[in-house]
Amino acid sequence: MSQILKACGHKVVMVNLVNDRGIHICKSMLAWQKFGHGETPSSAGLKGDHLVGKYYVLFDKKYKEQIESLEKEGMSKEDAEKKAPLMTEIQEMLRKWEAGDQEVMDLWKKMNGWVYDGFGETYKKLGVTFDKIYYESQTYLLGKEIIADGVSSGAFYKKDDGSVWIDLQDAGLDSKVLLRSDGTSVYITQDMGTAQLRFDEYKGLQKLIYVVGNEQDYHFKVLKEIFRKLKRDWADGLYHLSYGMVDLPTGKMKSREGTVVDADDLIKEIVEESEMATKAQGKLDNYDSPEAKQLYHDLGMSALKYFILKVDPKKRMLFNPAESIDLNGNTGPFISYTYARIRSVLRKGESLKRTGDNFGTHHPSKEEKSLIRLIYQYPTIIRDAAENYNPAIVASYAYDLAKAYNHFYHDHVVVDANDQIVSSFRLHLSEQTSLVISKCMSLIGVNVPERM
Repeated sequence: MSQILKACGHKVVMVNLVNDRGIHICKSMLAWQKFGHGETPSSAGLKGDHLVGKYYVLFDKKYKEQIESLEKEGMSKEDAEKKAPLMTEIQEMLRKWEAGDQEVMDLWKKMNGWVYDGFGETYKKLGVTFDKIYYESQTYLLGKEIIADGVSSGAFYKKDDGSVWIDLQDAGLDSKVLLRSDGTSVYITQDMGTAQLRFDEYKGLQKLIYVVGNEQDYHFKVLKEIFRKLKRDWADGLYHLSYGMVDLPTGKMKSREGTVVDADDLIKEIVEESEMATKAQGKLDNYDSPEAKQLYHDLGMSALKYFILKVDPKKRMLFNPAESIDLNGNTGPFISYTYARIRSVLRKGESLKRTGDNFGTHHPSKEEKSLIRLIYQYPTIIRDAAENYNPAIVASYAYDLAKAYNHFYHDHVVVDANDQIVSSFRLHLSEQTSLVISKCMSLIGVNVPERM
């Protein structure tokens, strides 16, 4: 989306908010402290983020065991959830973190460092970069300051237990807790801080676009209403680019239960699928060369990214790895193959391609006119995608262009030494088609191959 907005002339700053503190982080820390026996990424042979995720899942498992044990002793489920020893310990650890306890802070820095190393590897595989990274640990206090000001102004109210709330019923929403009774922050506390920070930091900022799943739709409605209540003139500039969840054939993924398909595993699987599909075509000279390995990776990424991005962001979808690499379907590899085919045609006909635009008396065919019309739609397509925050518009257009070229290629001879005028026209048309396909795929983060 950032690339599409840039293509329309917008200045875009790519930022990442790392949720590096809070009770969910403490869960991994406490589980590692109690059950980890000093395990490290290197000793376990795991990426750092995978190791920390392992202890996040372990915490939930042990916590559920404690709840079940207390329920058997006659305690209600609600009381058991609150009084389970692990819950008491986790809340104490969070309080110690916010108080700056040295032992807790050292453990926090070590385990977060493992996670960042792991994230870095995955971002590199996906071709994702950021202009700036914010850390919640450095912004949540600003959120607390905004809350204190809101209480003073009457925009927020404090309950007898000390917790701070905002009443949003007049906006069709419920009352929302902004600060717990023990003074610790909640998710929205830090989001308030980072929103204020970004508008202070980037003068003239028009839109703050949150790319977050639709399970947080309510959260972002509340965030916008909070700043409307606080009379921030930029409140309407908060925009939630909400996207539907991505399911796999195995069902919904839940990180705390461990039923999650890790990004690294998904990338590995799709690259392997691409390698097998490419070898089955039997067209490569050296299957194990660095160029071939890069091709497998690029095809895998085109399969993964295109299959997800061709669906309207708001819609829930099922990602099928096998279907995503079909060279004959509405897939990234089909578009990549079409691009490589065009580049091959251009190499073959280089000597017949005239300079300038003198194509004599050639009258374009129906298929050629269709291609020309599609090429001229490019600026409109990119503008529509930007205005609607919808990369699927670009993905669908790239597919339509690839499909139209294949129809043209099937019905016409492009390179004909006996008809240089027609060949030159068709080579220029082919070149323009390839350039637009390449640009569209680049906008959705896909590298297209010169050869396949």
